[in-house]
Amino acid sequence: MMRETLVLTQRDVARLVDIRTAIRTTREAFKAMARGETVMPPKLYLPLPRGSDFRAMPAYLRQPAACGIKWVNVHPHNRARGLPTVMAVIVLNDPATGVPLAVMDGLLITKLRTAAAAAVAARTLARRDSRTVGLVGCGAQAAAQLAALAAVFRLRRVRAWGAFPGEAQRFCARLRRAHRGIAFESCAAIERCVRGSDIVVTLTPSRRPLVKRAWLSPGTHVNAVGADAPGKQELDPRILADALVVVDEREQALHGGELNVPVRRGLFRRRDIHASLGEILTGRARGRRSATELTVFDSTGLALHDIALGAEVVRRARRAKIGHRIRLWSASSVV
Repeated sequence: MMRETLVLTQRDVARLVDIRTAIRTTREAFKAMARGETVMPPKLYLPLPRGSDFRAMPAYLRQPAACGIKWVNVHPHNRARGLPTVMAVIVLNDPATGVPLAVMDGLLITKLRTAAAAAVAARTLARRDSRTVGLVGCGAQAAAQLAALAAVFRLRRVRAWGAFPGEAQRFCARLRRAHRGIAFESCAAIERCVRGSDIVVTLTPSRRPLVKRAWLSPGTHVNAVGADAPGKQELDPRILADALVVVDEREQALHGGELNVPVRRGLFRRRDIHASLGEILTGRARGRRSATELTVFDSTGLALHDIALGAEVVRRARRAKIGHRIRLWSASSVV
């Protein structure tokens, strides 16, 4: 029986997982959830002053067996302190014994699984000939989103808008070197970023609609990623009214995703959700029905993906003998 706990830093995690692994792991976790092979209680929010919060996110996956929790914070004012606005720690336990198997940095895993989930959604719902991406937001998640989409589409153009002066220009200059063959355009206005894009990804903490319905061309797919807590909203509610709306998980989407504000205001109803992504992946529901249909994926971020990807990281770490091993408990502590 495993008696030591593996401690993995962000550098360790980066050596052990990449975006393609994250996409594969996330897709399988979506399918397992749709088959009823997982347990994932709702996120628990701990509100703090100045718009900050902590979130406790537990999950269990039957096969391959994995159990754990992510403790993640959002501190919007950390930018001024030179700290990440989001940080996270993941704890994995043996489902059979409760033994703590690993404690690891969760920031990179959060970034990868969020981008991977959106890429799985786009691959499932967007037109296969999608070539142009509009990124509304150039924060820490944007580069991962682009890498994930580039792994499943043959992208030709990326348009980016940033909330801060010069942010989009710096983002495009940096990512241009990493993605040869893709044309990058920094946009001063969100409308320019969105119009004509085959796939639009919203990545802001906005509490008011940023993307208007009139800007979206027929057949556009939208990954709504930024709204991950009550009160957040990035899309004109008319987009949801006109679109095939798919969610990662219904309850989270209704209470903390892009749907939460329209639902509270009576502009969207639970029955208006077409399906969960897992239901489409397992054939329980249809996806896109025509080349001109507007599709939206409401991504709220699933603890299940954190735990599934964290467990894959631990398996690889053991094989590669990466990480520091400690004993958190001993036989004398048994009660």
